[in-house]
Amino acid sequence: MEDDTLDSLKSLHTHAIDARHGYEEALKDADGRGLTGLFRQMIALHETNAEELSAYLVRAGAQVNDDGSFMSTVHRTIMSVRSLFNGLDESVLPGLIDGEERNKTSYDKALQPQTVPADIRSLLMKQRERISASIAEMKAREH
Repeated sequence: MEDDTLDSLKSLHTHAIDARHGYEEALKDADGRGLTGLFRQMIALHETNAEELSAYLVRAGAQVNDDGSFMSTVHRTIMSVRSLFNGLDESVLPGLIDGEERNKTSYDKALQPQTVPADIRSLLMKQRERISASIAEMKAREH
């Protein structure tokens, strides 16, 4: 596996961990109200993506960091503050959609090089599609 592909997988893995942490904080702060079901769904999506990426990274001999990055703290803080002031209802959807759109863009960048092996390309496309489907669901809830 080329270094660029390995770096992309590491980055996507970290993004998935960070996103999961944000949704976990939202779920905790929602206290069974609001978008609890959506938060659980997004935790599962990002957990699945992280686990799948981790498997490829481990096979490539890479170190896997399951803690995420500083962005985990940022995501948790944003959800906590939103919960305190506005609650975690449909009003948070635009921010969630924006974050997932950025995740999708990260997949687009990772898929650009023609040197991405076919099995990894297939995985990334599948994960990107899951994110796209979640974005569509969130957009439908907005209206």
